[in-house]
Amino acid sequence: MKKTGGGGGGGSGTGGTSGDKKRGRRSYVDTATDAPPRKQAAKKDIFQIFAEKVRDHKDLESRWAILQETRVEYFRGKDFVKFLSNHPELKDVLESDKNLETEDIANILLRKNLTVRCDRVVKTIRPGKRKLSTWPAHLEIFSDQVFSDNDAFFAWTFVKRQPLWQTLLSFSWPVVALAICLFPVYPHQVKLLILYFCAGVLLLIFCLLLLRAFVFGALWIVLGKRIWFFPNILAEEATLKELFQFLPKKDEGERPKWTARLFFALVSVLVILLLRHHAPDEAARARYQKKVSNIIDDVLEWSPRLALSAMMEKQTVLNTTASGENVTDASNISTQNITQANDGEGVILPDQYEEELEPVEHPDR
Repeated sequence: MKKTGGGGGGGSGTGGTSGDKKRGRRSYVDTATDAPPRKQAAKKDIFQIFAEKVRDHKDLESRWAILQETRVEYFRGKDFVKFLSNHPELKDVLESDKNLETEDIANILLRKNLTVRCDRVVKTIRPGKRKLSTWPAHLEIFSDQVFSDNDAFFAWTFVKRQPLWQTLLSFSWPVVALAICLFPVYPHQVKLLILYFCAGVLLLIFCLLLLRAFVFGALWIVLGKRIWFFPNILAEEATLKELFQFLPKKDEGERPKWTARLFFALVSVLVILLLRHHAPDEAARARYQKKVSNIIDDVLEWSPRLALSAMMEKQTVLNTTASGENVTDASNISTQNITQANDGEGVILPDQYEEELEPVEHPDR
């Protein structure tokens, strides 16, 4: 009995141990099955953080372009390779995958839809150009989504995180719009300050455009080179940093012919002489300045009180004119009737005129 009991106890103990082992194996299997999704999720978050850090870094050169009617930010494959070789510390974000090659990291970004490979829409050299544009303005999705550093472009597919100052700036736009609408009720000195500031900004922009056009024309005629200072000042898809870039772009076109340069030089001289001949004299300039000053004074001195008083004066003048016209019409009608009565025979007069025309009997007669 004891043996049996012991055997039973041993059997139950063995059975319990095997059950624990099975449960332990089952729990281990469950943990093993749950581990890969968590690991993949962690990897996805890591690569998302890595992509955001790379995109926000100022050393990775990028541009904006139109991809299937969508404005995207893109970079070149060779710039991505050069960037990671110069900044290997960014790979530390990838933890266990930080030893991967640049090509493997780029392919993982493509598989996770953090980037998409693009190709230029215009694949032929335009007339007057020696090579294709370095940064095309229009892109299309490439068929083979594999990383390459040979004339390959990659666009970011995720939305860039908006800085706090941009969020605060977006809330200030309604206040700015309301302040612009309230400009007529500003004090006179504030109006003058705003007017001179806006006029100064516009004058600066026009002078800058004229200066860069003059420099471009002079260098193109004299040296045969196309040099634009502030090359992105008229660009519609440039960032604030690119907008005020002073250095000119490289001349990618062919050297112009001397006949074309000579022709435009003669045209420029003729235009300058024509403008000088038809320039306004001092009297005309003074008249124009006086006219503009009167317009500016009317705008600056406007106020709701003056507007209401002007409207009331206008209404009073209209009422006075209307009443005067009524009196004039009535007198004209009376005069016309009396004239007809005197000149015409057999004219039937109204009763009131008959009473007025009856002879008056004098008591002496």
